[in-house]
Amino acid sequence: MVSRAGQLRLLPWAGPEGKPCYLAGERTGYLSRLADNMESAQLGLAGELLQEAKRVLDGRQWTPGELHLLAVQLTKMLTNVHRIAVSRGERLPAPAYEDLDAIDDEDEDDQLDTPQPTQRA
Repeated sequence: MVSRAGQLRLLPWAGPEGKPCYLAGERTGYLSRLADNMESAQLGLAGELLQEAKRVLDGRQWTPGELHLLAVQLTKMLTNVHRIAVSRGERLPAPAYEDLDAIDDEDEDDQLDTPQPTQRA
């Protein structure tokens, strides 16, 4: 993978044979804006599909065919949303700590170093 400054961006669409597509370069170009717009549209469609799924399931009167179609659509949308999450996660700044246990250890050390109030009799 490329360094964070020159990082590749996972695009919200697949290439031939379902392989992931990546974009190298600035985040302000035409393809980057197109990817942003497509991600926004995909997330909006996912929200609409989620509402439709709730409506269908709440009705409790569905056919096996309707459930199958719903599962296919939800799987496709979940794939899109997962790709967007991965892409955005890869573009986040590096965490301050790689080891979250180190944060807990520091918090415990800070508590031990904090003077405790004294009680007067």
